[in-house]
Amino acid sequence: MANRRCLHALTRHASALFSTNTNPSLPSLPLSLPLPLSKTQPLKPFLAAHIFTTPEPTQHWSNTRHFSSKREDDDEAEDDDDDEDDGDEDDDDYDDDEVGGVSEEEGELKLVKREYTPEEKEAEAAEIGYKVVGPLEPSDRVFKRYDPVFAVVQIGSHQFKVSNGDSIFTERLKFCEVNDKLILNKVLLLGSSSQTIIGRPILPDAAVHAVVEEHALDAKVIIFKKKRRKNYRRTKGHRQELTKLRITDIQGIEKPEKPYTGKPSKAAGKKPEKVTGKKPEKVAVAA
Repeated sequence: MANRRCLHALTRHASALFSTNTNPSLPSLPLSLPLPLSKTQPLKPFLAAHIFTTPEPTQHWSNTRHFSSKREDDDEAEDDDDDEDDGDEDDDDYDDDEVGGVSEEEGELKLVKREYTPEEKEAEAAEIGYKVVGPLEPSDRVFKRYDPVFAVVQIGSHQFKVSNGDSIFTERLKFCEVNDKLILNKVLLLGSSSQTIIGRPILPDAAVHAVVEEHALDAKVIIFKKKRRKNYRRTKGHRQELTKLRITDIQGIEKPEKPYTGKPSKAAGKKPEKVTGKKPEKVAVAA
């Protein structure tokens, strides 16, 4: 009877042990073992036959570990995080492809600039508000005398009031180099001493001619961020890329001509002579 109780306890412990953690050195114990029929049947050979038998070499045991957080779950979570990171990197690569792109050749990353067709260049420049005519030739006489005419032009998201001979700084213009001639076609208003023309919103027949003088950088701007009591401080600097334009001509409005008055005559320039005369004498009257 004691052997039977011991066998039942051993069976329960073995079933609980092998159901939660499998040991590769021991085979799996069946939940229901055949009990000895009589007390005369020895227990040790019975246990040796059912428990302490060596496993066959063809069997594969899975060594699983159970902790508060499973290793498999952690690995799956790490794989998911890696997938999300890969997805973010793919998105970044997609954005880079829009701007320029990144190509992997022989294990090295190389930046590849995006190539624009002439039609794409012209369409993008027209959307900003200018058109590239071509390089400035030595024989071109683009700089003219000053005219009392002004115009309001739009380049990108900025508006400028310009006259002939003025220089302006805009954000960096693409597809143009130094000494290139430009036509600013988004003219909002034209004005002179005799008339004013307002566009709705732009004037289709008006144009402002300009020349690219240089590409430069603006003064540095400091960006400082701080979160108090968080030990967080970040300092960055930024220099905006600019393009300097020289206005050469304004077309689309009648330019007033300066009236020619001629040289003034010498006779008109003489000062009038002063009339000198004797003072009237005082006459004494007798009382």
